Amino acid sequence: AALPGVPRGGLYTIIMAAAAAAADGAEEPSMEAEAQQLPLGCGGGGGSPAAGRSPESEEPPRASVSNGGDAESGRELVELKVIWNKNKYDVKFFLDSTGAELKQKIHSLTGLPPAMQKVMFKGLLPEEKTLREIKVTNGAKIMVVGSTINDVLAVNTPKEAAQQEVKAEENKKEPLCRQKQHRKVLDKGKPDDVMPSVKGVQERLPTVPLSGMYNKSGGKVRLTFKLEQDQLWIGTKERTEKLPMGSIKNVVSEPIEGHEDYHMMAFQLGPTEASYYWVYWVPTQYVDAIKDTVLGKWQYF
Repeated sequence: AALPGVPRGGLYTIIMAAAAAAADGAEEPSMEAEAQQLPLGCGGGGGSPAAGRSPESEEPPRASVSNGGDAESGRELVELKVIWNKNKYDVKFFLDSTGAELKQKIHSLTGLPPAMQKVMFKGLLPEEKTLREIKVTNGAKIMVVGSTINDVLAVNTPKEAAQQEVKAEENKKEPLCRQKQHRKVLDKGKPDDVMPSVKGVQERLPTVPLSGMYNKSGGKVRLTFKLEQDQLWIGTKERTEKLPMGSIKNVVSEPIEGHEDYHMMAFQLGPTEASYYWVYWVPTQYVDAIKDTVLGKWQYF
């Protein structure tokens, strides 16, 4: 029907213009909008799960990287200064690791096999205990004594030959404790202040000097093992001799007849028997520890 005052042709023009304006104002949905409306995995013809995702909106998963700190591992670290052969190493190590594990770390630093290391912290480091148990703290100095395999091969052959010669001589002779030169000391009897012995048991060296023993002149003697300096101190009333352990060519010992829980022991300081330094009434439980400490465990290789 015609509107009053509007010619028929004019109304048609207004209606058509409004329809055209409405068509121009409506935006077609973009491809991105259409893709977002699709369920995941139904992105059109390809059906790819990634369809409809913007490359910028997703990053590849990142790998977790640990810097080895205690916050990441949940284990407490301690800072150590490892000293070997005038070399110093600053090491961070887990406080609840054992002495044996620390030896493996030292091996990676120095090339010294664990069996050839003497590691000292307030005495010889026990392999079975943790650093926490032996009260290692930050900044602690760990002293390491030992030789590389090449050094050992160069030195071990003369020592082995010396040991074999000593054993051959011992086999030709009567027991040491029956020989005249030793009887004059042994006949004095056991010293009153001799240290207690434990037969059939092997123990580590005590933290105090071994005392209450006699030397070949019948005087009192004590043995002090300065592991951090790799020295054996032989002390008498008159003086104290400080011997580098590397200068001791051999150690021999024999149980004392009638008192098998004590030994007589000699440290070979030169090429002949005249260089032996004899010590009597050594508690049997320390004999193997003395030999291992002076000669080093590498003597068995």
